[in-house]
Amino acid sequence: MSGTASGAHRAGAGAAPRGIRWSGTRAFLLECGSLTDVVALHARLSSEPLPGQTEVLAAAETLALSFAHRGAALSAAEVLRTWGPVEGDLQAGGLVEIEVVYDGEDLDEVGGLTGLSRDGLICWHTETDWIGAFGGFAPGFTYLVRADNPEVHPEEDRALDIPRRDSPRTSVPAGSVALAGRFSAVYPRSSPGGWQLIGRTDATLWDLDRSPPALVAPGDRVRYRAVREQARIGLAGSSGPGTTPAGTAVPGTGPAVVVEHAGLQSLIQDLGRPGQGDLGVSAAGAADADSARQANRVVGNDPGAAVIETLLGGLRLRARGHQVLALAGAETPAVITAVAGGLPADRVAAHRTPFALYDGETLEIGEPVAGLRTYVAVRGGLEADVVLGSRSTDSLSGLGPAPLSTGTEVPVGTGPRYAAVGGEEPPLRPMPRAGAATELRVVPGPRDEWFGPAGLERLAGQDWLVTDQSNRIGVRLAVSQDGASQAGTPLERIRDGELASEGAVTGALQVPPSGLPVLFLADHPVTGGYPVIGVVLPEDLTLAAQLPPGTRVRFVLTAPPETTPPATVSSETVPERTDP
Repeated sequence: MSGTASGAHRAGAGAAPRGIRWSGTRAFLLECGSLTDVVALHARLSSEPLPGQTEVLAAAETLALSFAHRGAALSAAEVLRTWGPVEGDLQAGGLVEIEVVYDGEDLDEVGGLTGLSRDGLICWHTETDWIGAFGGFAPGFTYLVRADNPEVHPEEDRALDIPRRDSPRTSVPAGSVALAGRFSAVYPRSSPGGWQLIGRTDATLWDLDRSPPALVAPGDRVRYRAVREQARIGLAGSSGPGTTPAGTAVPGTGPAVVVEHAGLQSLIQDLGRPGQGDLGVSAAGAADADSARQANRVVGNDPGAAVIETLLGGLRLRARGHQVLALAGAETPAVITAVAGGLPADRVAAHRTPFALYDGETLEIGEPVAGLRTYVAVRGGLEADVVLGSRSTDSLSGLGPAPLSTGTEVPVGTGPRYAAVGGEEPPLRPMPRAGAATELRVVPGPRDEWFGPAGLERLAGQDWLVTDQSNRIGVRLAVSQDGASQAGTPLERIRDGELASEGAVTGALQVPPSGLPVLFLADHPVTGGYPVIGVVLPEDLTLAAQLPPGTRVRFVLTAPPETTPPATVSSETVPERTDP
């Protein structure tokens, strides 16, 4: 995707200066003058990343860049401000032919909107040469643009700027062929969506047994072909469709922990699969990465070893072979039940300190008194299928190991042979409690102007309530009824229209039309079309991931600092700990 090979998309010499919109402290949106500029810059930054760059994600009008630390992000911003037009092409890749049955629910309506009629729209769609511009939204979802570059003469193409649906569908069937704006795409799996549906295909858009797994990659040429029968896929030199492996552990006789009860939700997690945004794959990984690292540190594992993340207690594990475990994260009671007639006797498992779970003994984790997610590390690390470089479960895309269930046997690895087991560690910070208030620091932007100063004042000037609709994708907030004088008031936009989809980071506060923010967590979509009013500091994401339903949240606006002290939980509403 880089170089100077010939192609239809090339940045022009008259490109305007590019703006920078900060997304928290370690990421920003780079505003581009056109899709051609996006494509050229993406090609350049993909092949020649800036120091500390961890992700570059293309969208319709912006590039989202993320960095390992604040210093790298600041340096990159200064460098990119000086860049002029960039030579780069969207190189033509393979030719993908997708057979489509044109019977979509919106076909007649879109034909009328464009003035082409039903048959005319089908003719236009099949006679157009499409080319992959960028990925996002979901694994295998690639935004296709016309290869003849309608940006050159946009006045000739206004009729084919297809509006999204006023009300998005809650479920779009997998294989739906759709239009929105100047883009065409195929939904790789069933998901919510607001694009106009014009047909369907049985093409496998995402297949982990294929390399690369996405059927259509940026730079590939695509031709749609109308068929009457069920659609089929043709791709020169490709293997047949495969299936996404579930990633669940295989039963055996070696060292393992056996799930006797999985609780509400128990998942295998590590530190995730960052850098896959162009495939539409979120980083995933432990929602509270700091607590997962702490549990691994205590048992002497590498920081990225796989652990169990369990929600609201209820998990019961039995050891096969003698094991060393540690618990971190939510403050929750944990009891070890000994083998009948054996020694040692039943006992309490302490947090943030290593303890033995002997062969046949069980560990049961109770309901947290503070926090939401508990992390269970086993010395040697947990074994599970590796998908795109990670053992983590991604609840949005379905990648990674399946959620744990009764009877699942999770093998334990050998881990580092001579690594020392750690000692007792203090809590990373006080955990949030239902009914109490937790402060989260927020850097305004990148789209705070959609709400104006009054919107930011309202965001920080009232308490918000964590709802029971929250999950690993995001914390859904409602207005609190007992906060400041403006309590009970959602945020209001001061701008009309739609925002072009753009990259989003963990910690982003995305605001849908309801005015009730959603705080993105580990499994959030890599792109979003709602404005982000602010981004929670990375240092506060441990607290964000540990917010139980009923917790009150107070957002504290802050400028992006060079260094940031730890976050706090409001002492006025959280009682002091009296237990050891």
